[in-house]
Amino acid sequence: MVMHAKVAAATPDFAAIDAFLGAYLEMLGMVERLHRLLLDVVKDEFERLGIIDINSVQALLLFNIGDNEVTAGELKTRGYYQGSNVSYNLKKLVECGYMHHQKCEVDRRSVRVRLTDRGRTIRTIIAELFQRHAEGILGRDVLGGTRLEEINAGLRRMERYWTDQIRYIY
Repeated sequence: MVMHAKVAAATPDFAAIDAFLGAYLEMLGMVERLHRLLLDVVKDEFERLGIIDINSVQALLLFNIGDNEVTAGELKTRGYYQGSNVSYNLKKLVECGYMHHQKCEVDRRSVRVRLTDRGRTIRTIIAELFQRHAEGILGRDVLGGTRLEEINAGLRRMERYWTDQIRYIY
């Protein structure tokens, strides 16, 4: 009898796994849609302000860099930039006067970038947009009592899980 209890306990609950899988796939789609919507919200803000020489991905890059001076390689490792075309966007931002760039004194192959005054203006626009969003979300009780700290903690755990999957695959 004890043997059967152990076997029964080890049997996977396929219904629970299927339910979790459905919720997991919904979350993945939601994260992707939210990112695209964020890009659209930033794009709309710039169109409203008549700013046409920078796109939303580039604006978020400026926002995330802030007062830091970084190399192109650091942009991804620090989480400032998730795209594959970082060199293109950096080149465009330098050409349009949003960023300074200079060769790194330690490693001449590396280029360090930082915001210009024009880049800091874009960063301020994005910061003000996010401030308005925060006020609107709180004012309308959009999250219905759900704390962002709890959502962020869960998303950080997902990030760690996915990172571990990449890191330990080889």
